[in-house]
Amino acid sequence: MKKETLLIGAHVSIAGGFDKAITQGEEIGATCIQIFTKSNRQWKAKPITQNDIDSFTAQQKNSQVRVVVAHAAYLINLGSTTPETVEKSVHALVDELQRCDALKIPYLVLHPGTMNTKDEEESLVFIADQINKALEKAQPKHVTLLLETMAGQGSVLGYTFEQLATIIKHIDHKKYIGVCFDTCHAFASGYTFDTPASYKKMWENFDGTIGLEKLKAFHVNDSKKELGAKVDRHEHIGKGKIGATAFTLLMKDKKFANIPKILETPQEHGLEDNKKNLATLRDYFND
Repeated sequence: MKKETLLIGAHVSIAGGFDKAITQGEEIGATCIQIFTKSNRQWKAKPITQNDIDSFTAQQKNSQVRVVVAHAAYLINLGSTTPETVEKSVHALVDELQRCDALKIPYLVLHPGTMNTKDEEESLVFIADQINKALEKAQPKHVTLLLETMAGQGSVLGYTFEQLATIIKHIDHKKYIGVCFDTCHAFASGYTFDTPASYKKMWENFDGTIGLEKLKAFHVNDSKKELGAKVDRHEHIGKGKIGATAFTLLMKDKKFANIPKILETPQEHGLEDNKKNLATLRDYFND
């Protein structure tokens, strides 16, 4: 049977073992998945064993899951106003980069952090400095750190292309840095891309500010809230405020054909919700 070439999937659980995430991905018909490599609610993590690595690698090799993306724990805040939290965050990021390296996961998605001074640029440079510390210590071999586009809720940074570009500008080893574009977050922060014209304009803006070569992954989520609300609330694809046109344009965009598109949509009914949302994305692709 020919493997599907469309790179779409969802965030899945590693409960029971890393290999179980691949199994879940296959169950929903995914060709890419996203995981946490540790508990998202704790700083410390159980060490990854050689058996974990071997079983995960073997399971993926024999599956249709072509790309695995990891998401860093939400506890990490490189822009915290608390020095202890910053120190813990840098240490945790080093650990997550090394865990991805061990599992040969190519991408680790990170929320950049929050304002820690009244000066936006100063805060962005501070975050970049912490990333530099983590990269220097981790010395990643296989993984690229992806800064996620944020919704702009509260004091969170990374909600404009310019903010992400400023962080990247101050990264010493830029080859280790990319971007994950979250559709819900971008919409909530004020970016409109629901017509061919606005879609084209937004990506021209992204390319001119950050560079399309830095775009390595998508989080594909609809939004419960209105354009520019700066509130991060994900919705099922086609059921929110973004609209079907935006997702159709994204799914049909050939320049993004080889970039993984991962759902983080609600799961009130478990894996069945993922199956429905993936079916919707396929419909947009085939429309």
